Amino acid sequence: MVDSQPKFFIPESFQGANFDVAAQIRMVWEVIKAPLIVPLLKVGVYICLAMALMLFMERVYMGIVIILVKLFWKKPHQRYKFENLEEDEELGNTNFPVVLIQIPMFNEKEVYKVSIGAACNLSWPADRLVIQVLDDSTDPSIKQMVETECQRWASKGINIVYQIRETRGGYKAGALKEGLKRNYVKHCEYVAIFDADFRPEPDFLRRSIPFLVGNPDIALVQARWRFVNANECLLTRMQEMSLDYHFTVEQEVGSATHAFFGFNGTAGVWRIAAINEAGGWKDRTTVEDMDLAVRASLRGWKFLYLGDLQAKSELPSTLRAFRFQQHRWSCGPANLFRKMVMEIVKNKKVRFWKKVYVIYSFFFVRKIIAHMVTFFFYCVVIPLTILIPEVHVPIWGAVYIPSVITILNSVGTPRSIHLLFYWILFENVMSLHRTKATFIGLLEYGRANEWVVTEKLGDSVANNKNKPGDAAKKNTVIKAPKKTRSKFVERLNLLELGFAAFLFVCGCYDFVHGKHNYFIYLFLQTITFSIVGFGYVGTIV
Repeated sequence: MVDSQPKFFIPESFQGANFDVAAQIRMVWEVIKAPLIVPLLKVGVYICLAMALMLFMERVYMGIVIILVKLFWKKPHQRYKFENLEEDEELGNTNFPVVLIQIPMFNEKEVYKVSIGAACNLSWPADRLVIQVLDDSTDPSIKQMVETECQRWASKGINIVYQIRETRGGYKAGALKEGLKRNYVKHCEYVAIFDADFRPEPDFLRRSIPFLVGNPDIALVQARWRFVNANECLLTRMQEMSLDYHFTVEQEVGSATHAFFGFNGTAGVWRIAAINEAGGWKDRTTVEDMDLAVRASLRGWKFLYLGDLQAKSELPSTLRAFRFQQHRWSCGPANLFRKMVMEIVKNKKVRFWKKVYVIYSFFFVRKIIAHMVTFFFYCVVIPLTILIPEVHVPIWGAVYIPSVITILNSVGTPRSIHLLFYWILFENVMSLHRTKATFIGLLEYGRANEWVVTEKLGDSVANNKNKPGDAAKKNTVIKAPKKTRSKFVERLNLLELGFAAFLFVCGCYDFVHGKHNYFIYLFLQTITFSIVGFGYVGTIV
């Protein structure tokens, strides 16, 4: 009789191993490695090399342009019509335009006095200035404190308005939009926006508004951020290095070439007519500032960046706050790109090359490719090629290109050049978080529209009385008090710890069997992933 039971043919190697699990895994690995794993990893290498070249060319282009700008471009006061605004003996202050100051807040107990005081001390005629404190706080005691502070300044003759909403719909964009609906705003020509931790210098308006008055095609004047707590810990030093490149190079190049640069959401002055023409504030993403800037640019408006016009601010000094901020800054642009790419393509009011610049350079390379190539290439693909030696990464892609990109990134903060190597390791770790946020934004999934206000400690801002440049000097910043540590489990970031384990295994394998000495980099990267994974990067001074 024929046996009706199915027959299984087991390779002799499996039989000899007596179904040993390790032997079975090795057999499966050898079976799929050559036809599947190796080709896929090779494709991954080619894609990563292409992305690295794209980022490399972008950085080289920016480097060349910034050198030309510094050597040959005229200063903004020479390129644009600029005349200081002065009081007239006959007309008085009427030659000063009416300016609206908007200060959006949300439970800003530590910094509300600083921002309100800085706005009220701006050297602008009091009768030509309106200050709006847009308070979305949910804590009644904080609301009371902010309102009392507004009343205190109002009693001194300052035209300051305390404004609240019934709901927090639209978050910051909703608050700014609601503020512009007030009847008294109809008399205002320009609006300056300052987040709650920003402290502009008294002459901020006198140095920015004349550019808008004398050049009717300019919609925005963006100032540079300066950080009063940059020396607080290693985390703030790393942030300073990244943001200084953004301001020193990216913003400067976009402004000088009239290409495009995004509004940073604060420390900027807008022409209200340009906001209205662009469709006003929208809350469809978590980067309402970039959204407005893109729409205004597509309508032909120009933006001006003033690197010597600065506003003091505070960097996140805890890893938790920094991660929330980076999620918003990475997810928001990707989500906005998804929603606006076709609108940019179809636009007929701007030149073809400007559309290419916005889509390819501003969005695709800087906001998407930059995160992905850093994570996939240096934290995934290169370590995997150690375990699979059949796949080779050319030395120019693994070493030379990253070195040039890193050197070009360092020009923004020369005082921190000695931290450059650790900055690379830290950026590689954060690229994991940013890449995840970028995919969430592109797919509009999960936390795509999550808005978490960046935690501020405040003391370093309120107590720093030095000049703008003094924040860079060691020991001139009063450190903010450290909060009580949370439970150890709450500090853990399991994804980072998982990659630390993966890189450690790859490093050990390379130490024993490798030929390229990648284990030096892998062990250092493992340490950095572990520091972030255990949540201690914000405590390293």
